[in-house]
Amino acid sequence: MRSTVLASLETEDGTQCVDFFLREDGTFSFEQYRGEYDGATRWQSLGKYGQLSFGSGQEALRVAKQQVSWLSQAEVWRW
Repeated sequence: MRSTVLASLETEDGTQCVDFFLREDGTFSFEQYRGEYDGATRWQSLGKYGQLSFGSGQEALRVAKQQVSWLSQAEVWRW
């Protein structure tokens, strides 16, 4: 299933990132990445959260802030 990235939050030092996305079926989710260049891409998925499904972007953001500690200091986004 295809998805569209709606927002990407990155730590100031560029070592971590969380992408929030909208799936074709209208559900939302997020995934956490670590910044590590392996020759093909800079971001490596941690594979922890992408399988989760939420009815809204705000719900995905709320859960992401509970699971990824540094997000509590990130800007609050609304979509």
